[in-house]
Amino acid sequence: MAGSEIAAPTAPDTVKILIAGGFGVGKTTMVGSVSEIAPLRTEEPLTTAGLGVDDLEGIEEKRATTVALDFGRITVSRELVLYLFGTPGQQRFWFMWNDLAVGALGAVVLIDVRRPESSFAAIDFFERRGIPFVVGVNGFHGAHPYPPAEIREALALPEHVQVMLCDARDRESCRDVLIALIDQLITKALRANGTGRLARPAQ
Repeated sequence: MAGSEIAAPTAPDTVKILIAGGFGVGKTTMVGSVSEIAPLRTEEPLTTAGLGVDDLEGIEEKRATTVALDFGRITVSRELVLYLFGTPGQQRFWFMWNDLAVGALGAVVLIDVRRPESSFAAIDFFERRGIPFVVGVNGFHGAHPYPPAEIREALALPEHVQVMLCDARDRESCRDVLIALIDQLITKALRANGTGRLARPAQ
């Protein structure tokens, strides 16, 4: 119709999400599985320099490690795009977590049930900073020997923290975990501002 105005498409909300957890829990695998772009990885081969420093118990087959971050992107809808930042797992690289957390609205903490203690630090990190998170229990080789309720009790997680069984190798499984986190963030936004719109990460 003459004189009518066509509304310009609005840019989607872009949300920064951290994928965190201990050494060798599957963070790089998860980012790579779900990312719609070729993920940026900063993996380096494990060397003798890590002997006596990096705990390889239970993951003796691991040959490389993230030394800075993993980066990927997933479009959830026309209104929402997630930028995924995988954190390094080794304790000697934890100093980077503070920088990676700037602008993050939420996080996925991956758990390896063979070594649950390896992710205690990640849980504590997000609890102390008030950053919402969900726990993804990565089933290595497709195995999930413990139900979510037992894992919640073992990790002493409060009821509001969702625990989900997942497979870091499977795109749909990883997407389900991310959507659970987004649902939690939208609920928080509704309570805070009544809109459900998620703020953009700090620049």
